[in-house]
Amino acid sequence: MLTKYLIVNKDILPEYYDKVLKARNMIESGKKKNISEAVKEVGISRSTYYKYKDFIFSPSNHLGRKATLSFTLEHKKGVLSHLLNILAEENSNILTINQDIPINNSAIVNITLDVLELDLSIDQLIDKLRALDGVTKARLLAIE
Repeated sequence: MLTKYLIVNKDILPEYYDKVLKARNMIESGKKKNISEAVKEVGISRSTYYKYKDFIFSPSNHLGRKATLSFTLEHKKGVLSHLLNILAEENSNILTINQDIPINNSAIVNITLDVLELDLSIDQLIDKLRALDGVTKARLLAIE
């Protein structure tokens, strides 16, 4: 299911990977107001943070069960409906949907899924959704 991902002991990785996670957690929890404060506290540059923040995740006890995907959708009738139908067809279970109002003819939609019984890999699912008419961007935000 997770063909592009590895579980690696962080002891063999450069220290800045763990620092990126710590900085992101500080920002998400509200302990730090902004990225500058968080990266300064953990001792990494802003460029290091931005380079890795979307690619490093901490595992939970249910690895591979939940995934949050972010989409940019054209403001056209039926685009979100078609995307949701594909998610159902591939045996994912939608947990949450957050949709912004369309601005400049595009809307941001974040969907959290239970992917435990997904019929294909998360990478294949994202590629399939990215190819839909009206989907201009699709990416993995988080997985646990």
